[in-house]
Formats: sequence, C-alpha cells, structure tokens
Amino acid sequence: MRVLIVKTSSMGDVLHTLPSLTDAQKCFPDIQFDWVVEEGFSQIPGWHSAVDRVIPVAIRRWRKSWFHTETRKERAAFIAQLQERHYDAVIDAQGLIKSAFLITRKANGIKHGQDRHCAREPLASWFYDVKHSIPKNQHAVERTRELFALSLGYPKPEQKGDYAIARHFLNTHSKDNASYVVFLHATTRDEKHWPEQHWRELISQLANTGLTIKLLWGAPHEHERAIRLAKGFQHVEVLPKLSLNDVAKVLAEAKAVVSVDTGLSHLTAALDRPNITLYGPTDPGLIGGYGENQVQICANDKNLLSVQASSVKDELERFI
Repeated sequence: MRVLIVKTSSMGDVLHTLPSLTDAQKCFPDIQFDWVVEEGFSQIPGWHSAVDRVIPVAIRRWRKSWFHTETRKERAAFIAQLQERHYDAVIDAQGLIKSAFLITRKANGIKHGQDRHCAREPLASWFYDVKHSIPKNQHAVERTRELFALSLGYPKPEQKGDYAIARHFLNTHSKDNASYVVFLHATTRDEKHWPEQHWRELISQLANTGLTIKLLWGAPHEHERAIRLAKGFQHVEVLPKLSLNDVAKVLAEAKAVVSVDTGLSHLTAALDRPNITLYGPTDPGLIGGYGENQVQICANDKNLLSVQASSVKDELERFI
C-alpha cells in the first residue's frame, strides 16, 4: 500500500502527524508513505521509517512572487513530481483550502479528508472524495490518528500514540549519561516570551547541579538574547546555528528541556525527552505537548511574567 500525506506545516502540526504513521505501519507492515511538506520542515518526515519519499513544497515562499517565471517553473516541477505515482489513498491532514486546491486535488488517488463540520476550513472538504467526521474535542494527535484509521480502514489503537522517531537518533542518543539541559528561549510572538531576568534566575539556580545549560537559536536576534542570557555564567553554552537535524540530535541527548511555546517544544516531545513548557497567552488545550513527561506551566493571568523561576526549577528537579 502506498499513501500520500498532505501535511505541509507548521512544525508542530507536522510532528503531530507522525504517530498516525506508526499506527498504520503496525497494521500494514509494508505500507509506504510519500509526504508533501513545506521545504523548511522537509527533514522531519524522513525520520520515520514508514516514509519512502518526501516531496518538498514552497507555498510560503512562492506566494511572495506567485507569477514570477522561476516560481511558475518550480510549481510545475512540483506538480510533475506529485503526479509521478498513483496512490492507494491520499490523506489531506491539513484541512485548508490552499493545500486542498493546490496539492490534494492534483494528486492521483482517492482523496480523504475531514468533512465540512470538522476541517479547519470547511470549504477544503469540497476537494475530497471521502469525507470523514472527526470529533474536535480531542488532541490534534488523536484527531489525525483517527483520520488515518478511517481513511485506511483499521481501528484506531487505544494506547498513546508513538512518534517513533527517537530511534532515528539512537546512534548518538546517550540520555542515560546526559550531562546537560536545553533551554528553548525563542518563539515567534513577544507575548510568548518568558522574561530574560527569569531565565537568568533559573540559570543561577542550576549553577551547583553539575549540569551544563545549552541555548539554541535560529535568528540573529535570538542569538543576541542567548548571549545575554549566558553572560557571566560558566555553565551555559550558546550553541552555533544548527540545522533542524542537528537540533534534534542535541534535544535527543538532553536530560531535560525547558521551553516556551515553540515548534521545537513539540520536537522535544516527539523525541521522548522530558520537557517543561511555559504557556502565557496561548491555551495549550488540545494542541499542547503530547507524550510522556510533558509538563505544562500556564500563567494564570496569561502573562508569563507571573511564572517564577523557582516554580520551573521545582518541576525540573523531577528529571535532573
């Protein structure tokens, strides 16, 4: 059986799809998936053993110059690659009009997706051959697992979903001897940030634990913040800019992680590492960290200023 997955973004959404592949692989050991995903996240699907081919798409980049000659050529090449194979099923787990119109409808195979009452954008369901009703009062991982089960014809397993990607990093995975924790201090919205003075207080409180604290960053302003957080502390290491694959290696070997609401927090969960995530204006609800040892600290007033470093340290001590 060969199946095409349309789940292009965001990082958290892509990661939340992985347990569905594990479910299907257990029912159909020979199943193979091709996966259409935004180019920035194209490393992720290949970490799962059931994925045969990753088909990068660049909708985010193309929409900046949609009618440019080079963009048209890239789109044509993408469609040609998309249509090289016929699929036993095409599962649109994105549920958006743009992905359904630009990608799903052009794929070869019976198209499955959520019906208009369940899809993120109801009109997307017009492009599906088979429409499935998926209750909304479930975590995003469980909703996707149910969509795959209904689309491929197997009962959704009752046990907790398994991302099944931690094993991809077993060659470098040394969690039993891990001597560091990772702080994921960077996120996209200012109101999701934990104040820098709180990060420094937590760093100070961990000074006598014998653990190194590693700081990751992606953009230049995040690098500057990391340098400020590390200033004056001998047990803090600001890492160089890393590829997503190398970031995963660092997270996979960590004793524990402290994070704000960011895609890398979901990657930590997918790698089965203990993670304490700080939520301010965002309600983790049905899209928060999914997995074992995932701790959520929510600010009562939606302002992360109220979350004290001592509270985070108390939770962190369970894992270090």
